[in-house]
Amino acid sequence: QVQLVESGGGSVQAGGSLTLFCRASGYRFRGLCMGWFRQVAGEEDDWEARERVATISTNGVGKYYADSVKGRFTISRDNVVDRVTLQMANLQADDTAMYYCAAEPCTWGVRLSTSFTYWGQGTQVTVST
Repeated sequence: QVQLVESGGGSVQAGGSLTLFCRASGYRFRGLCMGWFRQVAGEEDDWEARERVATISTNGVGKYYADSVKGRFTISRDNVVDRVTLQMANLQADDTAMYYCAAEPCTWGVRLSTSFTYWGQGTQVTVST
């Protein structure tokens, strides 16, 4: 069973930066495609309603970014310490949301997953103007 624990959320003013971390356990991390999703407060708590922010392949080469975050967010992973990171810069009010880490078993390579089985509890990011 994959377990995911997010950290690094918080409050920041518009234009500021935050870095989110997700630590995985219970599965060989090199065999997991990873992703970050977000959901605005008040929306139905359904993974299908979450916005896919960024995803990364098992070898860290394949990456996807939502158009809304391209050029501002960077996803990376460290297969030694079993962690995925989301660096967020030039944050805007529209980035305010609960951010979820997600994982899906994948083969080694550049393939990106579009569906995820395992989810963390989320970490809140609040951007004030």
